[in-house]
Amino acid sequence: MDWDLTSYFPEFNGPEMRRFKDDLERDIASLRKEAAALPSLDHESQAEWEKVFLKNEEILMRLSHLSSYIGCLAAADTRNEATLKEEGAITLMKAESTKVKIELLRAIKAASDDIFSSFINREALNGARYYLNRLREESVHTMNPDKETLSADLGVDGIHAWGRLYDALSGRLEFDMKYPDGRRDRVPMSQRRSLMENPDRRVRRAAFEGGNAAWEAVGETVAAILNAISGTRLTLNRHRGVEHFLDIALFQSGITRKTLYAMFEAVYSELDLPRRILRLKAKVMKAERVAWYDLGAPLPLPQQDQLTWEKAKTLVQASFTQAYPALGEFLQTIFDKNWIDWTPRTGKRPGGFCTGSQLTNESRIFMTYNHTMGDVLTLAHEAGHAFHSHVIRDLRLYERHYPMTLAETASTFAEMILTDGLLKDPSISDAQKARVLDMETGHGAIYLMDIPVRYEFEKDLYEERSQGEISLGTLKELMVESQQRVFGDLLEEGGEDPYFWASKLHFYITGVTFYNFPYTFGFLLSRGLFAMFKKEEREFLPRYEEFLRLTGSDTPENVARRTIGCDLELPEFWVEAIQSLKKPLDDLETILPRVLPLHANFEGG
Repeated sequence: MDWDLTSYFPEFNGPEMRRFKDDLERDIASLRKEAAALPSLDHESQAEWEKVFLKNEEILMRLSHLSSYIGCLAAADTRNEATLKEEGAITLMKAESTKVKIELLRAIKAASDDIFSSFINREALNGARYYLNRLREESVHTMNPDKETLSADLGVDGIHAWGRLYDALSGRLEFDMKYPDGRRDRVPMSQRRSLMENPDRRVRRAAFEGGNAAWEAVGETVAAILNAISGTRLTLNRHRGVEHFLDIALFQSGITRKTLYAMFEAVYSELDLPRRILRLKAKVMKAERVAWYDLGAPLPLPQQDQLTWEKAKTLVQASFTQAYPALGEFLQTIFDKNWIDWTPRTGKRPGGFCTGSQLTNESRIFMTYNHTMGDVLTLAHEAGHAFHSHVIRDLRLYERHYPMTLAETASTFAEMILTDGLLKDPSISDAQKARVLDMETGHGAIYLMDIPVRYEFEKDLYEERSQGEISLGTLKELMVESQQRVFGDLLEEGGEDPYFWASKLHFYITGVTFYNFPYTFGFLLSRGLFAMFKKEEREFLPRYEEFLRLTGSDTPENVARRTIGCDLELPEFWVEAIQSLKKPLDDLETILPRVLPLHANFEGG
């Protein structure tokens, strides 16, 4: 591993970690017993419930510390049985913590409006009002405490076990890579994404076909996993009185249905713009249409030199420091303290994430760096997440629970700072500028077309799963149909990815459903924020940081109104954000003839 995890614990399973874990287990059990002995929240019990809520807040901070540490180790090496065992133990501990939450929900659910209002205005709970109101809302759709406790117990060896199985399987999965020069290699699945971003279309296709052959070999297993996760959710929804599966996704995202529909109304009304981006990509590749493995690929531009890790750090650091000094300073802290695990290796899980301890207020970034500009963007993206945590580090834990819709804003905002900084660099060549513009527009196409495919597929998945188990063949059909529905005739015949449902980790995250549309939400919201930043420059940054600080204290709609004066329930906001991609696309079309003079017309639309 590259990162330094010793600030969590000096060593894995050492005396400090074992003592921390034992104390945490004991305190969770004690708090659950204390809460279970109390009556529902009323005038006489408010003081006692206040103590329970405060103790729970402290326990959640410690649980995040241990969970983050074990998650880092398990992601870094899926072959280490000791850390995988501890990952299972953490799931069990989280289930015990959930049982405490069950008691909190019981207390709030039965309280009268007057008593609840009095309770959330207690001085010791200052700043926790939004969190407590969300608990109140959640309590409406809860089973009786005994059933909720049973659900938490079964979840350890049920839905969450299925998720851990997927993590282990995907982390160990390898595929046969047949390179255009005849060379063959056995490649970890974690490196497939970078191969599918290779400028050589033959390499991308080989990675696509080799990877899908590997997923096909475990297809029945992965289909069983997805059936189990989705089936469990639907069953619990039925018992909890949840009318529609999307209601859970909306609650977890903190947004109204009107906001979600406004965003997708804008996305679908503006599909011509991302389609224009992909038509340009196809023309430069000398292809009539694109295949699924072309979506994340760069244009075949000259000087596609590999970027060293040190060069990647320098590029991100320079862009951050020039535009946003506080962000640049924070990034340097990340580098100095070795908070990033970046090297590619066998046994490492695919994907990237930012995690952290809410006890020590430190973050860690997990990624696999394969020397591409996309990997540089990933570094900026995950650093944006870490900066968000840094900005809110002094708030109480109950004020730091922000939804994924707002979590993705800081990360994408950081990506845009990087992109803008690269384009402003006076030493950058036309070819490099074209590469950056291609990166910006290409990601726009993904957020506006690939992500909606995932959303449409997941809706179809739950509709179909509500009628019974879904076969492997039907899952493939649903995925292909979703891709064809969004992309239309842009996808070449046979260029769909019938196994995208299997290879995309996001469908198997058991703690969150519909882990897709918040990415488009955050992408477009951040483009709106960045447009304001470009106009106001550094004068905007205090408002931006206030935006980040409020993300766990109010709804996304209210946070946007309070800090930037925008109405997220209107399609107009989203349309304007989408149209901000027109300029970089125009710039790309203008610069391409100078970079690729042998090509003729580059007009994409």
